[in-house]
Amino acid sequence: MIEWEETDSGLRVFDRTKTEVCIETTGWDAASAGYDVDRPLDDTISGYVSELRLPPALVKVVGLDSGEEYTHGGDADPLSLPDGEYLFNISLNIKTYLRFSGAATISKTDDYNELHISFPEPTLVTFGFRSHHEEPVDTITVPPTPDGVATAVTYLSSSHKVTGPDRSYPTLRGHPPRIELGEKTEIPEPVREERFDVGIELVVPDEFAYTFVAAPLAYYLQAKVIVEDRRSPVLRAPETGVEHRFTPLPGFQHEVADTLRRVFFLDCLVRNAGEYSWDLAELPLLDEVGIEAEETYDSSPAEQLATYLDAPYERIDDDLPEWHLAMHVEPLSDHVTSLPYFLDNLSLVYLPESTDLEKDELLNKSIDDFYRAGKPASPRSNLGLTKTTARMTRKGPGPVKSVNRRDPTLHEGKVNGWLADGVPIDVFKAVPEAYRNRFKYLDTDGGNIDVMVILNDEEMADEHETAAEIYKNRAQELPIDVTVLERCSKDELAEVFETPHDFVHYIGHCENDGLRCRNGNLSVSDIQESNVQTFFLNACGSYYEGQDLVKKGSVAGAVTFTKVLNKQAAKVGVAFAQLLINGYDIAHAIQLARRRIMMGKDYAVVGDGTHQLTQTDNRIPTLGRLTETDEMYNAKFNSLTVDHIGGCYEVYLPNSDCLQLHGNESTVEISKSELSSFLDRAEMPFIYDGDLYWSDELAERL
Repeated sequence: MIEWEETDSGLRVFDRTKTEVCIETTGWDAASAGYDVDRPLDDTISGYVSELRLPPALVKVVGLDSGEEYTHGGDADPLSLPDGEYLFNISLNIKTYLRFSGAATISKTDDYNELHISFPEPTLVTFGFRSHHEEPVDTITVPPTPDGVATAVTYLSSSHKVTGPDRSYPTLRGHPPRIELGEKTEIPEPVREERFDVGIELVVPDEFAYTFVAAPLAYYLQAKVIVEDRRSPVLRAPETGVEHRFTPLPGFQHEVADTLRRVFFLDCLVRNAGEYSWDLAELPLLDEVGIEAEETYDSSPAEQLATYLDAPYERIDDDLPEWHLAMHVEPLSDHVTSLPYFLDNLSLVYLPESTDLEKDELLNKSIDDFYRAGKPASPRSNLGLTKTTARMTRKGPGPVKSVNRRDPTLHEGKVNGWLADGVPIDVFKAVPEAYRNRFKYLDTDGGNIDVMVILNDEEMADEHETAAEIYKNRAQELPIDVTVLERCSKDELAEVFETPHDFVHYIGHCENDGLRCRNGNLSVSDIQESNVQTFFLNACGSYYEGQDLVKKGSVAGAVTFTKVLNKQAAKVGVAFAQLLINGYDIAHAIQLARRRIMMGKDYAVVGDGTHQLTQTDNRIPTLGRLTETDEMYNAKFNSLTVDHIGGCYEVYLPNSDCLQLHGNESTVEISKSELSSFLDRAEMPFIYDGDLYWSDELAERL
């Protein structure tokens, strides 16, 4: 759903997730009628205009009369288009198309901060907009049996808008239907009609574990899932004679991951022979495996599957991205209803495995991570490991709830979630309620993002002041309202949680009986419901309070497992604030923020760790890694997107004119002056000399 309004400078377009695009115009005169835009859209806007100024973006131009295609990306040189009929595909936080007839010039400002589209005279243009956010429309009801799960997974792919390689575009995979459990199977008629029969079957043994693990591959391939009394799964395409046999569990889960990765990324390359093509840096990889793009693109899904399974994929495996997300799920009937949300992000599904984690082992893992990050070696007495640090620990009159952490066995996946018993490190602890809760925060009024900062510990005033300043600075670019409270009472803090807010940053203490207030402690279990979308409880041992917030209505938040040091807590709190408010999902935000301290494994995420609070100015959250060479800098960039897997990105830097698949690294050699110019406008985090810096911090450091 898209809404828009005219502003003093042009147009403001926004959706229900409070994501927006602002377009400045010269000479805008609204028109009641315009052009047809032959793309899936939520709304169109037409008017006469002489110039458009948009946020910087990749632009794909198609000449509708000539068939010519043009791309304008990281190159700031102007692109002149002769008279003709044109359709622009513009990659912004809201999917944007532009159609017009005439001549035009496309350019970016020298600092890459704006995209300009100018016309020699006032010209009629039509914008088409589509929100990147989708929500389930229909609900599938199935019995709580493996066969019921197989039926549900079969129909979840009804949300795909296409078959074949184009389904690898994130915008052409809609949100799967919801799943409910009942006594009998009920498939809504629209779901039956919208599911494509592609002639592919995935046959699995009659066990929950197999249907859960098979779900991502079946969903992406749009396969029919069949449960049989058999020992080993098999992937079939009778039309082409495909009979691809898998080994039983536990090997099956790894073979599913390998097969999905193979099919998905080969689709990403082959699709460029179709209508929606981009000149990817990875395209030459097709030659290495002997796949002819046009011939494969025009074949049936079953024929494409046969081609992909026969290709020597191992030759190019290392040149394609690591998978972005994995969920470790106990295969229980109660967890079936969470599958659509995992598949919406194209997550892998693994069976959960973990082992006991002793205190010394946890300490060693934390230290190992700290040094692997490139921190300078220091004597242990300087690393917060001596008795003297106890005085800096956030202590209250009561004990802190302890969490028995475990060591998970992780496989493929940059980000990992855990929907099973136990509390492992290095994963976000998924809570089923989180995935249902997120839809209640969709805002039809386009209201401002509401941030609440609470200081209930005077010793942490530095974190409080710095975090509040970060939120207020971001409010200069996005519609954010920031409220600061100090020394809340129990009733006041309960009211904060029960009142609608987009983010609450609590700085204080947490003890066995709850979050400390000036007149006692508040247990989240005592509040009626939580109407706080996201949160950070930066307090000792806040894990259980955070989990209760999600169960009572929140989507996700950052928490601690145990007592934390004031100074280290402040470092994490400030870094997390900067990342979250600039559009990084909560899992990545805490993953990066905790790099700033040695005991980073004391921090975790509960709820839906893939959730984003705001949009990012760079369209996709990105991480840079910087190393200094002889009179130059080696800059490596990678996108951290979870929900745009299959898309591509480009870094706006001199000598960087290649589109990369999300998840693949882009490397550029740049001079100090070029780097300085880039950091002035980057608004993103970098890892340099083993530590995490925001771009403006790094500019001062260099």
